[in-house]
Amino acid sequence: MKKQYRSALAGAFLGIITAVALNAAQPNINMTSFGTLRDGRAAQLYTLTNSQGAKVAITNYGGIVVRIIVPDREGDLADVALGYNDVSGYVKDGSTYFGALIGRYGNRIAKGQFTLDGQAYKLATNNAPGDIPCALHGGNVGFDKVLWDATPLFDKDTPGLRLRYVSKDGEEGYPGNLDVTVTYWFSDSNELRIEYSATTDKATPVNLTNHSYFNLRGEGIGNILDHVLMLNASNYTPVDKGLIPTGQIAPVAGTPFDFTKPHAIGERIEEQNEQLEFGGGYDHNWVLDRKTGIIGKLRGSLQKAAEVYEPASGRVLEVLTEEPAVQFYCGNFLDGKNVGKSKVAYKKRTGFCLETQHYPDSPNQPSFPDTILRPGEKYETVTVYRFSTR
Repeated sequence: MKKQYRSALAGAFLGIITAVALNAAQPNINMTSFGTLRDGRAAQLYTLTNSQGAKVAITNYGGIVVRIIVPDREGDLADVALGYNDVSGYVKDGSTYFGALIGRYGNRIAKGQFTLDGQAYKLATNNAPGDIPCALHGGNVGFDKVLWDATPLFDKDTPGLRLRYVSKDGEEGYPGNLDVTVTYWFSDSNELRIEYSATTDKATPVNLTNHSYFNLRGEGIGNILDHVLMLNASNYTPVDKGLIPTGQIAPVAGTPFDFTKPHAIGERIEEQNEQLEFGGGYDHNWVLDRKTGIIGKLRGSLQKAAEVYEPASGRVLEVLTEEPAVQFYCGNFLDGKNVGKSKVAYKKRTGFCLETQHYPDSPNQPSFPDTILRPGEKYETVTVYRFSTR
């Protein structure tokens, strides 16, 4: 669908707040300083506000979703995204990926290596669950740690932010110059739409996602174990103790991984189960039950992958995606060392992630859907996070 954009910027501005609304009732975009990186470059924060007064704030550092401010069933607004108040928090952290854009390859690649078209490639091994090294979320300096070029946008009355980054050939060990564009939109119906696209001049693995942590009661308010989750997935990919898929596609029926009907996240999380022991809880890839299948890189239609309901606030999060899978992670490795926006320490299981994706370790798993982007092809995929109440 062709979009007619009009700039959110009224003219050239240097470090000042920009508002494009004619009055407070109209959607608008504000830009403010978000702090300075260690090399002196400035990060900015772009706040997209819809006509309902709900907001999403995104920084061009790492494409990070910093805030998602949406109403509860009484109409009271609260931030439901974990994160920090300025860029220094994200720089110092570096390992939780709060709200970040993930690339080139979301999730894990076994031993930090793969072979493509007969050539072996070695990646940084920046993660080692079970003391088994792997490459995670793009490497030591993945897309979550770079400064993206940012352009505020409007599509009719919907505010958006387009981010662009060119990942150079050899960056973090990956082949090819990869030109990536990610566009966020925030609609009047409280839908955060993320559109990903990329092209390359050399064959390379690509698996982009967003790593937002949610707590629908409100950021910093307790754990997420009472949140009720449904996943539209009859199968998942079991892992070894290094959290690398074994290659098996296993049914969830009769296991704690069955969320085809709604269950509280904490209902079965402490059951005796080898897969739960490996992940310290849920940290697995669910294979979505799509009405139309995905073969290789072919895009599917936008279909519902997940729904989460928080009983106390009445907030509901629905996830729709064109991807074949979703990684559900429930903050098992949060340990209280990260103090967030509300000055509350993020303890174990105080946030959950629903990362839409292709399967982990696909470059080493020929039976998994293809993740190799080649010259002349265009990587395109869309995910929507829809917020409502009941």
